[in-house]
Amino acid sequence: MEVFESIQCPYCGQSFETVVDTSVASQRFTTDCEVCCRPFEVVAECEPGEILSLEVREN
Repeated sequence: MEVFESIQCPYCGQSFETVVDTSVASQRFTTDCEVCCRPFEVVAECEPGEILSLEVREN
């Protein structure tokens, strides 16, 4: 199940939404900021249908 979550770019501070697949319990992926285009890492811990924790890290 996919869940939309608001995240904030660690570089420019802009907030935007990303999609997290909650069927994967522990995941790490890289995404680009929609404003400054810098890549950063998202780390998520999930249960089906729910995000337990979400952390944004500089790459």
